[in-house]
Amino acid sequence: MDIIARRADDWLKLAAGNPFLVASEEDPACVHIRVMRSPLRPDVLDGLRSYCTTGERVALVGGDLWTDFGGKASGSKLLGALTTKRLGTGTLRNWNTVKGLRAMLAG
Repeated sequence: MDIIARRADDWLKLAAGNPFLVASEEDPACVHIRVMRSPLRPDVLDGLRSYCTTGERVALVGGDLWTDFGGKASGSKLLGALTTKRLGTGTLRNWNTVKGLRAMLAG
């Protein structure tokens, strides 16, 4: 079993670094972060962008991958590309979860 642990201040920093904040607030379920055990290199974005369809965006912040699916992630080709084999060990969480953790930690 793979476990990824982050300190409270790391989660707060992660939430503050959301590059798709406007889209997150419009539809919190369409923006996700893949928190990585080992930071991703910037060149991974080129490969992932080839899976993006209209409205989908990806960004790296601190080695973690932010994804704006522009709608439901379940119907996206990009979601299928976010595998452990391609990216390494990570865990995918939507903005609702990140906001909930932020509120719990800040409170």
